[in-house]
Amino acid sequence: MAERAGSIPTELPSPTPTALGHLTFTAEQRTRYETLDGQFRAGRRGGDQAIAFRTLIKVQADFDPVRFLTELMDSRQVLADTGSALNTGTVDSLALLQAHLAWDMSPDSRLRIGRMTQNLGGRRLVARNAYRNTINTFTGIDWLWQPDDGPFTLHAFYLLPVRRLPGDLPSLRDNEIQFDQEDFRQQFWGLRALMTELPFDSQLELYTYGLHEDPSWRRGRGRKLITHGFRLNRAPAEGRFDFDLESALQWGQSRLAAAGPRLEHLAWFGHASVGYTFDAPWKPRLRLAYDHASGDANPSDGRNQRFDTLFGARRFEYGPTGLYGAIARSNLHSPEVRLTMKPHAKVDFRLAHRGVWLASSKDAWTSSGVQDVSGASGHHVGQQVEVSLRWKVIPDRFELETGFAHFFAGDFLKRAPNATGQGDTSYGYFQTTLRF
Repeated sequence: MAERAGSIPTELPSPTPTALGHLTFTAEQRTRYETLDGQFRAGRRGGDQAIAFRTLIKVQADFDPVRFLTELMDSRQVLADTGSALNTGTVDSLALLQAHLAWDMSPDSRLRIGRMTQNLGGRRLVARNAYRNTINTFTGIDWLWQPDDGPFTLHAFYLLPVRRLPGDLPSLRDNEIQFDQEDFRQQFWGLRALMTELPFDSQLELYTYGLHEDPSWRRGRGRKLITHGFRLNRAPAEGRFDFDLESALQWGQSRLAAAGPRLEHLAWFGHASVGYTFDAPWKPRLRLAYDHASGDANPSDGRNQRFDTLFGARRFEYGPTGLYGAIARSNLHSPEVRLTMKPHAKVDFRLAHRGVWLASSKDAWTSSGVQDVSGASGHHVGQQVEVSLRWKVIPDRFELETGFAHFFAGDFLKRAPNATGQGDTSYGYFQTTLRF
């Protein structure tokens, strides 16, 4: 079942596969050096550096109308020490990323059963991670209905999120191998609808997600969340304006901390952006964006108003993650201006400036753990400037990428009682990607 324009995607594009009869084979190896100076995370000092390796190997057996897909991921690091901000977002050695059966039940519908990745909509709530060294994966069932002769697409799934193991720092530093696990005490389901062929060449997406974690499960945070949302967007194209509007309301029960009490949860987020791509050499595109994600207004009122981004990605919107990852889709009030260009057919350039304020001055800057429960340190976290350059040396086969981000500390980072006091943060990276 081939995906058509406007469909709900489930994967990122793959390099051109190598075919052997019914089998197709793809592989990708990425190596990235990262360095950070000026730690912003509470309780940490000094700089940091790491080399992250990620290898993906995918094999698909096609016996139309049934396909079997298996993908292995090996994500490792070197150079990290006891003070590194190391977690399962960087290390997951020798993991089974995908292993599922896909059945084209009819020309309009497809069913997948097994372990799979998901890359949906605006990627803000469910994503197959691109920059991060490890990738979210799930085990369950997924159904897609996509008629060729109509503007409607439906997508439904019931999944168990796969927990990456091990999770302790010594094991991560040693790149220890431990099989990842799913558990019925954490369940994730969703229903999505997409309508294309709307005015202004736009499309509308409606979705509902449910996340349920057993309150007694020590691995979880007792989340029982329902998230309703929509996305209305128009894709960028030369000589015209584009836009992206997305908002979601989230309610249920959750904890602010793993060992804390279970609270009533009511939160929301919104994104709005407008861009214009000039019909000119280098194809410059200017974009203005604004993001708001609610924070907890009162730490002692028995409610949690901090938005939970579920399984979403953030690099494409908020800058590099890895050792950095300064901005998250939670307790956030943030405008951005961005310029992208293509100086050459094989070269992509990006320059962005983003302001960062807390939606609630009493809640934490969630990516750092810095917090002032009195609210006296104010809302202004700082300003981020980011630049990146990617060169597709051999398109679909070999590329180089480098980038730099600098975070100018604002009043909140200077005044909050548990702030590091290290001032500004600088982050840089260089990576190579080989595909075959």
